[in-house]
Amino acid sequence: MSIRILPDEIASQIAAGEVVERPASVVKELVENALDAGASHITVEVEGAGKELIVVADDGHGIPPEELILSVARHATSKLSTAADLFRIATLGFRGEALASIGSISRMAITSRLRGAKTGMLMRVDGGKADKPRPQGVPSGTVIRVENLFYNVPARLKFLKSDRTERRHISTLVTHYALAYPQVRFQLRQANRQVFQTSGNGDRREVLATLYGAETARQMIEVLAQYDDLEITGYISPTSVTRSNRREILFFVNGRPVKDIALTTSLVKAYHTMLMVGRYPMATLFLQMPPDAVDVNVHPTKAEVRFRDREEVFRGVGRATRQALLAHTSIPEVEEMSERLKWIDQSFGQAAAQREIDPAWGMSGDAGAESGEWGAGSAPPSELSDTDRTADSGQQPLPDVTVPLLRLVGQVAATYLVAEGPDGLYLIDQHAAHERVLFERFMAQRADAIPAQQLMEPVSVELHLVSADLLEEQIPVLAKLGFQVEPFGRGAFLVRAIPALLSGMDPAAALRVVVEDFEEDEAPLKDEIEAKIIARVCKRAAVKGGQVLSRQEQEALLRDLEASQAPRTCPHGRPTMIHLSVDLLERQFGRRGAR
Repeated sequence: MSIRILPDEIASQIAAGEVVERPASVVKELVENALDAGASHITVEVEGAGKELIVVADDGHGIPPEELILSVARHATSKLSTAADLFRIATLGFRGEALASIGSISRMAITSRLRGAKTGMLMRVDGGKADKPRPQGVPSGTVIRVENLFYNVPARLKFLKSDRTERRHISTLVTHYALAYPQVRFQLRQANRQVFQTSGNGDRREVLATLYGAETARQMIEVLAQYDDLEITGYISPTSVTRSNRREILFFVNGRPVKDIALTTSLVKAYHTMLMVGRYPMATLFLQMPPDAVDVNVHPTKAEVRFRDREEVFRGVGRATRQALLAHTSIPEVEEMSERLKWIDQSFGQAAAQREIDPAWGMSGDAGAESGEWGAGSAPPSELSDTDRTADSGQQPLPDVTVPLLRLVGQVAATYLVAEGPDGLYLIDQHAAHERVLFERFMAQRADAIPAQQLMEPVSVELHLVSADLLEEQIPVLAKLGFQVEPFGRGAFLVRAIPALLSGMDPAAALRVVVEDFEEDEAPLKDEIEAKIIARVCKRAAVKGGQVLSRQEQEALLRDLEASQAPRTCPHGRPTMIHLSVDLLERQFGRRGAR
């Protein structure tokens, strides 16, 4: 096949594939253009998750009539004039590809009027072909209307995710820019419903309150640091406010949202020894530096950057975060520490007093020990015998392939149970084991209606914009699991009942964990969603590591784990126990030669 130059139409569609990955990409490019135009009010309207309609309106300085048709030409931009400008970019857009790419794969209309002009202009673009601009009465600023996205490249539509996911991408994007530009008033409407709005008064904490709720925004710690030419500002969460993933760690470089694993790692390391394993902080940090100290011309989406002095930037982020944390972390008073140590000593003393081992393989029937409290107030394991438990649940006796009958020895480090079996020693993670027990109880009850515990007073819960959208769609599933939840305004919900198994758990925490860990593209299968919700709630409700259990509670947990269908792993696949065989112990003590 001979070599030939591609037609402009095909070349534009190929270029559009780099810039416009999904509807959120269109919103991103148009919002950035509005910000570069000096807008103080930006409105985004979306229909059909962005595939049917995207409208971005701003009150910026507008496009001159004579430059309107040039604005949709490839590589046409007002933000660069020489090659040297690439190394000191101070605007969000600069490549001159956005409008040309969007226009080539949609039906687009641009109306714009310069400030002070008597009339504006309207120009339509269909599949990359622009009509002649004509006068139009419009407000000052620019309105870009994008319809039927990907209509001429239908294969691209097949690779888009569900409407819910695409809407979530758009919501996340707009909220990020609202955080970066609190002096700009943002409005987002999706499916004829106002989803998000800011006042534009310049108060970034107010935007945080709109996103995460007033209580979370109030607790956020302000970061203010200056290291030579690097200025770091923003907010980080205290150690009491955490998430199970890194999605709420946001970085902006010179007003541009960026993704950088090294920056995230630097921030997380600043919390070293302050957070539990698997928990991550929330953070919104803004890095300001000279334009020539950062290269933004790395990828067409402009989401990646390169720093001239990487190590200095990463060190600065870690140092600024640590300093802010230490400045706002109170040191416990001596009296408080003494009381805490006294409580720990008493707790361990009570547990130690109850550790008389019955030489029989059956468990001791001594019930004189006081019952301790289970983590998060959830119900402790039942004390039914294996026969009673099987009859009560309707389950068949479990085969011997699970775990043998174990004899409790005691608790180590208030985290692990030590048990003896006929074939050696077992170390059991009390948190993972309790997760498994709670999970199987939930799953056994799921066939029928899971019993619900009505709350004396409904509890109000505020959620992040994206989490609220996800939760609202899962309310029917939650109802089947014993949660009674109803919307209570934008981003707020009322919890009227929770599953009886979680009767002692904080209702707000139980509801938040339902959506906290969900990824963007959860499987739509109903049964799978239910199982994931149950597993995550059980993880939060289970007894925690570091919690002293009475001997009665330890034995009850051991019995319930033995009766589980899959006792060797928690619902997330983590092992619940480690087995040390007699043969291994003998070899470790030199009683038997290595074989």
